[in-house]
Amino acid sequence: MFFQAQITRTLGLLGLLGLLSGLAGCSTWVTGAFKDPDVQLVKVDVVKARLLEQQFILRFRVDNPNWASLPIRGLDYEVFLNDIRLAKGESSKWFTVPARGREEFDVLVTTNLWRHMKRIVKLLEEPDRPIQYQLQGKAKTGLLFGRKVLVSRYGEITPGDYIRD
Repeated sequence: MFFQAQITRTLGLLGLLGLLSGLAGCSTWVTGAFKDPDVQLVKVDVVKARLLEQQFILRFRVDNPNWASLPIRGLDYEVFLNDIRLAKGESSKWFTVPARGREEFDVLVTTNLWRHMKRIVKLLEEPDRPIQYQLQGKAKTGLLFGRKVLVSRYGEITPGDYIRD
């Protein structure tokens, strides 16, 4: 009896592994036909700007170049201003980008600039001098056999362009 139950359990596990590997074989993520989606930061909105806490909404756009819909399971991110890390966090929002389509999603970022105030004031002393910004992250894709797609955006802002007289 014990031997027969063990054989049945082993055959069941082998069948399940075979089914899962068969599903993975059909997947474009495993066959190499999968193309990484393009993830862009398209907008930054200030929600709240107080002395000890600031909140921003980062709006991202995901373009899916594949012929199959693409589930997104979230985004891990870091935001830098020059070498100052302003924010680090993760979004666990799930959504699906249609095949050959695009989808936008928002991430709420909370930070405390107070601890960096000296360095930020120094950056703002010359308002016509550009300040480098950087966004780094990983978008988590797929359901069962997902991949992490690197997101990296660099640029510069000139504080004088945003200061009103």
